[in-house]
Amino acid sequence: MIELNADIGEGCDDASLLPYLDRVSIACGGHAGDAASMAHALRLAAGHGVAAGAHPSYPDRAQFGRQALAASASDIAAWVTQQTEALAEEAARLGLRLAHVKPHGALYNVAARDAEVALAIARAVAAFDPGLLLIGLAGSRLVAAGQAAGLVVLNEGFADRRYQTNGRLVSRETRGALLTDPDMAAQQALAFAHGETVATLDGGRLRIRADTLCLHSDTPGALKIARAVHAALNRG
Repeated sequence: MIELNADIGEGCDDASLLPYLDRVSIACGGHAGDAASMAHALRLAAGHGVAAGAHPSYPDRAQFGRQALAASASDIAAWVTQQTEALAEEAARLGLRLAHVKPHGALYNVAARDAEVALAIARAVAAFDPGLLLIGLAGSRLVAAGQAAGLVVLNEGFADRRYQTNGRLVSRETRGALLTDPDMAAQQALAFAHGETVATLDGGRLRIRADTLCLHSDTPGALKIARAVHAALNRG
């Protein structure tokens, strides 16, 4: 069965989501998060037997990491390394190990289409710990860069976001970008799980191969969405 993941440690009600998840990506200082929130999120994940990984971003708390910053490949590699290391150190204090890295927000979206940014991230992860998985938008340049760097990659789909016909996510600033209806999110999740097409925002159809599905903790009604998606996938 396809797995479910969520981005946590961003100031939302994470504890209520954990029973429905297989994997979490924890904010580690770029767009949100500090030592206390990272430790708390790691403990939550461990308590539920959920795999935990780093969620590095552009260092931009003011915009929550959702605006791209002008940066060199070396800047991006340094940010990914520093933030992943911060979470790894908190994990080590708790006797835990990280499982993956998944970029956040604008960094994730830029890496999906920009080969240089994607390669900077993939090389940084491989240099830090080649045993970490790399999560990227399904079929994107980040997935390709991770494979080229020798990493195991997970193609990611989204249960609570709408897609463009080119496979990219619809910008959050666009009306209808978020799927906040639990039944609609569950239907989209089932389509991913069964290898079926999903509806794009403009009314088209898109087939995406996904290994893991993301639910956002800050999407309105996140808990209801998580329950509906989990129940639908478990019914098959």
